[in-house]
Amino acid sequence: MTFSQAKTPVWYWILAVIGLLWFGMGAWDYSATQLRIDWYMASFTDEQLAHFYGFPTWFYAVWALSVWGSFVGAVLLILRMKLAALAFLVALITYVISAIYSYVFSDAYAIMGMFGVVFGLVILVSVLGYFWLARWASQRGILK
Repeated sequence: MTFSQAKTPVWYWILAVIGLLWFGMGAWDYSATQLRIDWYMASFTDEQLAHFYGFPTWFYAVWALSVWGSFVGAVLLILRMKLAALAFLVALITYVISAIYSYVFSDAYAIMGMFGVVFGLVILVSVLGYFWLARWASQRGILK
């Protein structure tokens, strides 16, 4: 018995690599923040640092699931595995939870300003877009 797999378009590989780089930057940001790397954290104000370091414990778990879920999803896209959609779904759900907490139940807007809101929307659209890409590629037989 032979299995047929759809030919992978060049644009898919371009988006997969862009996603890996983009979500890799998110993983780096998360890691640098959690490790409190001095030269990285020096770009933030004292108020922003207090905000980052004052999150409740559950928020760190949600943030980690969002960041690492999207990074793993991007790796799975490169590997052409269907689990990419699930990884991006986890990342999407946890990102929405973190955004609701940040902008409804904490003072993230006052601390991060409009840039934080716009950047947050870019992240949301990115995760949503890559979730859609993974589902689409899975339905078309590109992912196995």
